[in-house]
Amino acid sequence: MSDTIKDLGTAELTFDGKTIILPVFEGSEKEKAVDIRALRKETGMITYDPGFMNTGCCKSDITYIDGEVGILRYRGYDINELAENCEFVDVAYLLVHGSLPNKQQHTEFSENLNSHSLLHEDMRHFFDAYPDHAHPMATLSAMAVSLSTFYPELEDSSIQENIDFKVTRLLSKMRTAAAFAYKKSIGHPIVYPHHNLKYCENFLNMMFRTPVNDYQVDPVVATALNKLLILHADHEQNCSASVVKMVGSAGANLYASISAGICALWGPLHGGANQHVIEMLERIIVEDDGDVKRVIERAKDKNDPFRLMGVGHRVYKSYDPRAKVAKRMCKDVLAKMGVDDPLVELAQELEEAVLADDYFASRSLYPNIDFYTGLTYRAMGIPTDMFTVMFAIGRMPGWIAQWLEMRDDPHGRIGRPRQIYTGPTQRSVN
Repeated sequence: MSDTIKDLGTAELTFDGKTIILPVFEGSEKEKAVDIRALRKETGMITYDPGFMNTGCCKSDITYIDGEVGILRYRGYDINELAENCEFVDVAYLLVHGSLPNKQQHTEFSENLNSHSLLHEDMRHFFDAYPDHAHPMATLSAMAVSLSTFYPELEDSSIQENIDFKVTRLLSKMRTAAAFAYKKSIGHPIVYPHHNLKYCENFLNMMFRTPVNDYQVDPVVATALNKLLILHADHEQNCSASVVKMVGSAGANLYASISAGICALWGPLHGGANQHVIEMLERIIVEDDGDVKRVIERAKDKNDPFRLMGVGHRVYKSYDPRAKVAKRMCKDVLAKMGVDDPLVELAQELEEAVLADDYFASRSLYPNIDFYTGLTYRAMGIPTDMFTVMFAIGRMPGWIAQWLEMRDDPHGRIGRPRQIYTGPTQRSVN
């Protein structure tokens, strides 16, 4: 991790007649922070920050976000440039290694992904034990942690494996596990990875080929999948990344940490949001007869429990930069597939209504990436309960990069937040 920290002097905190001096510093993108590590030692106090809205847990070289103006960069590269010019495997390499691969590095990385794509045959039988209705995210999480039992050498800190070996094995095998989970859910025979196909093409082939069809990967769909995975590859210290690092800070191996991240991503307020956008649109057609005006009024009514999914973001207070790319890809895929989907028309009307209403603009509520990705995956033929799995596949390199950075951080410590106790004071058992 590079250290481009600028010393900005100090800040003073005064309470109860005592003043302490706290260092102030600045990162490479002018983000300022007050170093409070000595606060409790000097004063006995802690900070109170539900949801860690104003708390920085680390210094990081990986991803930069400016939510006020809608900037997202991986290792200094703008997300739109990466989505336009790179394959997902290039971005995965960038996140882990810090630079985009040259031609030879790209070839070697891709070959490693192919060579590590098979699951151990004993693991394949794990899928037989899950009921057909099991959510693929539950299966994916279980497969992730199970990998550590088949590849225990990762737990031996004395063995310094090549990073590419760790990364490509996890990236490739989790893609295979995701496709297997889908095949299990519909009762179809599994399709093994093919050595002649690239990363995204291989996944699509494992998902949709059967013994009775001659499935051919559509280049438009493969391109869209590449871009969507890039858009999801990392997003700074979000909920799932923080969980990966929290679990890893305890010394847990990479697979266990990734498994925990998958579970965090499953939440409807995080990665599960794209699935809930589709479910919301379906409910609007059934319950509100597709009346967009009524839906907008419901969304603005504080007494109505209805929530407009896919609108607004925890970080972005302007238009989500990923949403611009996702919207273009959605249109490309819909046009190519010739999809006539009432949900698409409803989503477009809903987006126009949100953007035209001052209520949402004044609250910095704009359509985010989840508003479009579900529609695109739906057009590709990917079922709703696989949407969050697609998110997890895309986020895998970001989780790995964050875990590796956490592991090598000289200032890293086991994650252990404090609290303000509000329960009963000491009492006796009579």
